[in-house]
Amino acid sequence: MVAFILLVVGGLNWLLVGLFDWNLVTVLLGSILNGVLVTVVYVLVGLSAVYEVVTHKQNCRACSTSSLGASM
Repeated sequence: MVAFILLVVGGLNWLLVGLFDWNLVTVLLGSILNGVLVTVVYVLVGLSAVYEVVTHKQNCRACSTSSLGASM
């Protein structure tokens, strides 16, 4: 659940960057510890993406062997 929340936060942040050139993470955390906390957040979002990719098939209802999608 934590990985999913971090992915949503990261995705929304990239949406804001793409549409408005406005980085919410940097705005909220940029001055804390000379930006180290921003880097930590980005690393956690990236690790969450890797975790979700690796564990996707076992967690996804559409990808499970009992679903209709598996027979196609």
